[in-house]
Amino acid sequence: MNIGRSAGTRRRLLLAFALALVVGVPVVAASASAAAALTVAQALGAQDGRSATVTGYVVGQPIASTTVIRSNFTGDTAIAIADSAAETSTSRMLYVQVTSAYRSSFGLLTNPGLLGRSVTVTGMLTAYFSHGGLKDPTAMTLTGTTPTPTQSPTASPSPTGTPGGGYDSTYYASAIGKTGTSLRSALHSIIRTQTKLSYDQVWTALKDTDQDPNNANNVILLYTGRSQSKSSNGGGVDDWNREHVWAKSHGDFGTTTGPGTDVHHLRPTDVTVNSTRGNKDFDIGGTQVAEAPGNYTDSDSFEPRNAVKGDVARMIMYMAIRYEGNDGWPNLEMNNNVNNGTAPYHGRMSVLLQWNQMDPPDAFEKRRNQVIYDRWQGNRNPFVDHPEWAAAIWG
Repeated sequence: MNIGRSAGTRRRLLLAFALALVVGVPVVAASASAAAALTVAQALGAQDGRSATVTGYVVGQPIASTTVIRSNFTGDTAIAIADSAAETSTSRMLYVQVTSAYRSSFGLLTNPGLLGRSVTVTGMLTAYFSHGGLKDPTAMTLTGTTPTPTQSPTASPSPTGTPGGGYDSTYYASAIGKTGTSLRSALHSIIRTQTKLSYDQVWTALKDTDQDPNNANNVILLYTGRSQSKSSNGGGVDDWNREHVWAKSHGDFGTTTGPGTDVHHLRPTDVTVNSTRGNKDFDIGGTQVAEAPGNYTDSDSFEPRNAVKGDVARMIMYMAIRYEGNDGWPNLEMNNNVNNGTAPYHGRMSVLLQWNQMDPPDAFEKRRNQVIYDRWQGNRNPFVDHPEWAAAIWG
């Protein structure tokens, strides 16, 4: 009898377990299915109006059923995503509607730096621009993060040891393999797409871009190398202020929005040292600056300390490529002169090219470039990513 009851108990337990499996498996599977994000290829094959979550890389702005632009963006209402950041075929892209709630963070006109980034979007799988798409999004995030259109506490690190910081197949795709005027033109078209800051916003940006890696409350001053409290910005003798590395009088663009507020060449500097540098061109020699040992100056030039010579050169090169005179600002160019005054030139080019070689980009400069791209302007300094492009353009 005990054996019979034991066998019966076992049968009942087995039956209960089997029923649990029958009932439970579909529930678990449905949950997993709901939680798992589709690939772009899967989403393109499921254009049936269902709600789904899709993950892909931002590859451009769709403007027609077979046309996606990758620069000079015209609006914030749509993005194209793909399973590869290097995808160029529109047949393998999903067109995603960007409704008003998400445009400030995910529109490419406002945030060109999203190009090449991975995003996760939830919405309705249905045609958009008469093309496979996702409409009426209910959620949009940078994959694995919460989107922040303005300042956030840390930067996405640039991949180390990767040519172009990992952006050659996306951000720099149209420039790869070119030299001379063709390279220059391609880089200008790429980096001219940017978010423009006001001069007041520059204060906040510099506290982020030039943060001391060993003290989040401080910034590193360009010429002195001193770590100083972020809150000590102003006009006092020992305060720090906003240095225009490309002197704003060289082209007379001042501090209005444009080259005067482009943080790729604006740096925190000691007020007195900034005044000593003034609007001088860069060259070798002079008398050592008392408050900034390692920096030298004479009547018409300024020589920065060795640790930032390359930084200075690459900022000047960026400005010469970014501002070509086709957007209401002067055509900025390097030359081999000093005493350039109000002309839109900065020298001395031969020395700057040498500095670019002798002082390659370090971790601080690379982080700065990434922070500007991720959080402030959405464009990059190509000479930080590819210092060799200086010689490819200027010889």
